[in-house]
Amino acid sequence: MAGGGRETRCPLVPTSSRARVTGSTQPIHLHPTAPLAELVLLPGDPGRALLLAQALLRSPAMFNHNRGLWGYTGRTAQGVEVTVQSTGMGGPSAAIVISELADLGARRMIRVGTCGGLDPTLSLGELLVADRAISADGTSQALGAGSASTPDPELLAGLQAAAGEGARTGAVVSTDLFYDDRAGQERLWSRAGALAVEMETATLFALAARRGVQAASLLLVSDLLAGERVRIDVDGLRAAEPRLGQVGLRALLERPTGAGA
Repeated sequence: MAGGGRETRCPLVPTSSRARVTGSTQPIHLHPTAPLAELVLLPGDPGRALLLAQALLRSPAMFNHNRGLWGYTGRTAQGVEVTVQSTGMGGPSAAIVISELADLGARRMIRVGTCGGLDPTLSLGELLVADRAISADGTSQALGAGSASTPDPELLAGLQAAAGEGARTGAVVSTDLFYDDRAGQERLWSRAGALAVEMETATLFALAARRGVQAASLLLVSDLLAGERVRIDVDGLRAAEPRLGQVGLRALLERPTGAGA
């Protein structure tokens, strides 16, 4: 499942006043200090948000630092504005961030997070494109997800194309518990068709459907859970994270079907 393990210093917070927010509702948890792009990458980890912003964007500016949910907005090498915004851990935190981003104008969002591999053929550092999220969490159920939810087909196809033939596509299960000692639970999830387990994708898919925005999820295998648990080391995680962000960004930048020339 998701995990950090890095020590990253937060860059200086902008001294300018909060960015003006259009519309009638001021977000409660996100306090914008820079513009929000319509295209958003969603890591759970604030440290990963900083890493990806520095790796993928030119002159990123801090979009949010409130509640430790670091976010950054900058431009790609092609000049396209993109925001990288951390969601925190778990469905409830992700739902707050995604809802406020949608209120502020985000239209295409891709989760770039980590997961624990349930399928014994998965390897540490491998990328997994989620084509279905089984709802074993309370948040997506509260959002009306039913037993499972799915990503936007266009963004899903974009992720598959960006990831290439080496990346796996399959179902994941979203849960509320990172430390889950229920006997046989992982085996039950595997039997339900889940290749991996994590905590936020079902919420993202369910909320995106309710809010009319596009969403997809790209996950890095940080743990192997089939048999004795094995976790990726810090150096391995840091080496794999740039590719996670690069693939997610390429999918975000794909022009929507029917977009004008």
